Amino acid sequence: MIQIRRSGDRGHYDHGWLDTRHTFSFADYHDPRFMGFRSLRVLNEDRVAPGQGFGTHGHRDMEIISYVLEGALAHKDSMDNGSTIVPGDVQYMSAGTGVRHSEFNASKTEPVHFVQIWIEPDAADQTPRYGQKRFDDAAKAGRLALVASGTGTDGSIAIRSDVNLYASLLKPGESAQLSISPGRHLWVQVLKGALDVNGNRVSAGDGLAVSKETEFRFQAAGDAPAEFLVFDLA
Repeated sequence: MIQIRRSGDRGHYDHGWLDTRHTFSFADYHDPRFMGFRSLRVLNEDRVAPGQGFGTHGHRDMEIISYVLEGALAHKDSMDNGSTIVPGDVQYMSAGTGVRHSEFNASKTEPVHFVQIWIEPDAADQTPRYGQKRFDDAAKAGRLALVASGTGTDGSIAIRSDVNLYASLLKPGESAQLSISPGRHLWVQVLKGALDVNGNRVSAGDGLAVSKETEFRFQAAGDAPAEFLVFDLA
């Protein structure tokens, strides 16, 4: 069973300093048909104006992953972590019993474009923690690179949820394959370019949910490279 979530159907708000698109219900955007997919609860695509950002605010009991597409994102949190993430970096924060943080555009002249992901954890009230790792274009080129997982295998960031998160960058016409176990589910989010997934064409901003299938072929379908994320979910 395949369901496509088109980019233009997402929730969209332009606050001036923030242009944001919500794949699933979030904040003031509510759609009972799209409350999440399995443990994937939030998938927001944000563009933040130069020098602007999200002031200090709190979270708890959520696995939060940030993936930057353009620009630089400055992070600070109550665990004394401070960093700037750029394209190729994957940032992870497990909110657990509670953490406060801020995210700002690190540039005064250029916008930052990034995706923020929230995944429900396998248990509540765990100790907060933070992780960050680099997966540059070479690491993702022509393959599905495991960037985060519940087991931390293959050099991925270990998260507290039964999810395998892959990132990929395919040249036009290039393809990659993935097999998942029976009973698991797949969400594909296209970040750049166009992609064919088992005969279904999706483009930048589109999402694709799959259940009851175990074999997948991803092929860059346009004239430009395709960058995308794949979530293998329980």
